[in-house]
Amino acid sequence: MKIFVLKSFIVCLVTIISPIEILADTALDVYMNDFYSKSNEASQILQEIEDTLKEGSRKNVCSRQREAARLGLLANKSLIKAFEIEGTNPPIQAIKASQQRWESIMNDC
Repeated sequence: MKIFVLKSFIVCLVTIISPIEILADTALDVYMNDFYSKSNEASQILQEIEDTLKEGSRKNVCSRQREAARLGLLANKSLIKAFEIEGTNPPIQAIKASQQRWESIMNDC
């Protein structure tokens, strides 16, 4: 019985003390996931606004539109950061076009 307790104690001690490798996302993965989640959320908000307008209601349209645009602009920043981390040149024209689209959505309300 003493041997079992001693072995259990040693196993617990080694488990607690030994370094544990955490499988975390790389910085690139974090920024790409942020880009996809924010752009998807922005698109979903715009779809909800479209559905609301089709129903004839304009309730909170401007505030939700601004929120979608804010998320879209943040998504673009995350995408640019991901390209910087990867060390490649981002598609500047496409990103600028997207940025202009989100800014116009934000300002045209």
